[in-house]
Amino acid sequence: MNDFLRIPLGQWVENGIDFITDTFGFVFDFIKLIISSVADGMNFVFTSPPFWIMLIIFAVLAFVARGWLFSLGTTLGFLLILSLDQWENAMDTMALVLVAAAIAVFISVPLGILAAKYRTVSTIVKPVLDFLQTMPAFVYLIPALILFRIGDVPGIVATVLFALAPGVRLTELGIRGVDSEVVEAGQAFGSSPGRILRQIQLPLALPSIMAGINQVIMLSLSMVVIASMVGAGGLGQPVIQSLSRADVALGFEAGLSVVILAIFLDRLTASFGSGKGYFRFIIESFNVRGRRAESAAVDAAAQSDAATTEPAELTPPVR
Repeated sequence: MNDFLRIPLGQWVENGIDFITDTFGFVFDFIKLIISSVADGMNFVFTSPPFWIMLIIFAVLAFVARGWLFSLGTTLGFLLILSLDQWENAMDTMALVLVAAAIAVFISVPLGILAAKYRTVSTIVKPVLDFLQTMPAFVYLIPALILFRIGDVPGIVATVLFALAPGVRLTELGIRGVDSEVVEAGQAFGSSPGRILRQIQLPLALPSIMAGINQVIMLSLSMVVIASMVGAGGLGQPVIQSLSRADVALGFEAGLSVVILAIFLDRLTASFGSGKGYFRFIIESFNVRGRRAESAAVDAAAQSDAATTEPAELTPPVR
């Protein structure tokens, strides 16, 4: 009776994946070649220079983002990673995180803009994002492993799927949150929809978009560790080894290195989104057009109110 009522959904999915791999295997091989090339290049950038050069770069970025205190904390944190003999693994993790986050941002930001512009796209995308956010992280490894085999590529693909949703949601939220009067002012001045998007909506929605990018990076970092189960490098490998050996010391050292990377990336991207430190000048220069459009909207509204107000009738004084 149970066999009769059971729906073989898993078998259908397996058959579908087999059909996709047999029919479009060359497409996935091409995607694997591109992603692996980018990942290898990024890994070379982070691992080939001496540690002190990368340490200076990180310290300068931290100083630009939040000042000397964050720069000092970043320097001490990365020196601690070096003293734990996890520097190479940390740089591998940094490279994988940046590649996966860049791909996720490249997909999520345009998709969020389309969802904000068109209600139909938003209606279609929302259940897909709900599905991606509620699916257990380990499940993403199964189709990625089948389609791209063992290595960094399936880990990056699974990470992109896992970290995609916040970028789409917060981009859509930021675009929709732009004041409609500002957009109407741009339309009244004869601006095209593309120019309104570039010079008004994106600058004013930048804090929300950067918050989404921050969440994408954090989720990518958490998933890259899990992706080590399918052959991805980085700090996830010592974590998996510590689990298999019940090695508390190795697990603590690798986990502490992940925490240091997470704090650094979180504070760095959050500072850029909020305009703290020297990033403030970049944000202000990017938002200047949005502020001009906002002030123009106020001026246009004031002129409209003045034009629609009827002048008071002049009556002779009563004698």
